[in-house]
Amino acid sequence: MPYHNRILLSVVVLFSSIVTGFSQEILTVDETVKLALKNNYDIIIASNGVKIDEYGVSPGFAGMLPYVEASITDDNSVQNSSQTRSDGSVVELDNARNSSLDYGVALDWTLFDGFGMFANYEQLKENKKLGDAELKQVILSTVGDVMVTYYDLVQQQQQLSALDSTIIISKQRVELAQNRFTIGKASKLEVLNAEVDLNTDLTLMKRQKELYANTKIQLNQQLARDLDTDFKVSPEIFVDESLLLPDLETMVLNENPQLLAMEINKRIAELELKQVKAARYPTIYATTGYDFGKSESSLGFNTSSESRGFSYGFGATLNLFDGFNQNRSEKIGKLNIENTEVEIAKQKQELLALLGTTYQTYLTNISLIELEGNNEAIAKENLDITVEKYRIGIIPTIEFRTAQLNYINAKVRFSNAKFQAKVSEIVLKQLAGNLSI
Repeated sequence: MPYHNRILLSVVVLFSSIVTGFSQEILTVDETVKLALKNNYDIIIASNGVKIDEYGVSPGFAGMLPYVEASITDDNSVQNSSQTRSDGSVVELDNARNSSLDYGVALDWTLFDGFGMFANYEQLKENKKLGDAELKQVILSTVGDVMVTYYDLVQQQQQLSALDSTIIISKQRVELAQNRFTIGKASKLEVLNAEVDLNTDLTLMKRQKELYANTKIQLNQQLARDLDTDFKVSPEIFVDESLLLPDLETMVLNENPQLLAMEINKRIAELELKQVKAARYPTIYATTGYDFGKSESSLGFNTSSESRGFSYGFGATLNLFDGFNQNRSEKIGKLNIENTEVEIAKQKQELLALLGTTYQTYLTNISLIELEGNNEAIAKENLDITVEKYRIGIIPTIEFRTAQLNYINAKVRFSNAKFQAKVSEIVLKQLAGNLSI
């Protein structure tokens, strides 16, 4: 069979195997994200934290509702008693029984505490918002990591395909070199060089398969599922090239969960200061209850007694002097608010700086996609010409190998350029709090 026909047949076989592989069930990036949202341990923990915060938002936790308590006490005793009365007579009784029973319901209610309870209630609401912001940050971080791992697998899958092509060409080269040596048109050195290069390609394939398998385990771990679960990923990476820096800056300032969390922390610091200031006002409380009491004694002037009825009352407390601790606490609260404002300004600057540098990387990576795509096409054309020249024996082995390596390196760089551009896109959308989920 002519050499170029054998190459054509091999390419057809390779293409058929790739199509067969891709016809299997493919895990899409959307399915991957859904699995991460459902199974990832960090997301589950953060979600439960939000539920805990939701339970905490209640007037009862804020101290706005009354506290009602029921109690019962039943005391009994058996004693040997002896009493000497004022007239000198003595009364003695063995196994004298004494008992008392008390039960009732009491209500305590703080009616006013300088509006501290209302500030506390608002703080519980802010804690819930803070939990939501932290959950969003965990989701964005986790989903971003999952997507990067996913597209890393896509890139590696493309590199495996390129290495497959290289190995087929290297095997054809060994066969051709052996035939040329047999008929006396090539030296044994040419055959040995071809075999060494083939073994090099096979080694690279084994390493690439190892990396591919390890990355699949990593993705399964991120999805919190059986680490041995087998799957394939999409064959191509599509990059969103429409991102604009001004739009991203606006979204960062309005949607970034880290920044939102710091704004909420500032609000919490302000509410904590309100609670501190509440100590300057009196605390007014009311109490009421119903009590029943009964006692019995085998010896004494009164052998039994019983009482029942309501009780109620009001009270107030006011801190008149506490060693100037109130003033110090308020000053500390104001400094905490000032610190949160400084931290917010610092965080904004850091986020915008990171956004700017990442955006420049994003633009560079997009431009590299076009450049490396052209390089791949050139390398492919050069390889086709080189293969034909090598077949008819007008170029040395080193030129053939150089063209072969240039082609595989061009394919790898093109695949990596798309992957790096996709990573930049993911990071930008993470910063903007706008990652598609």
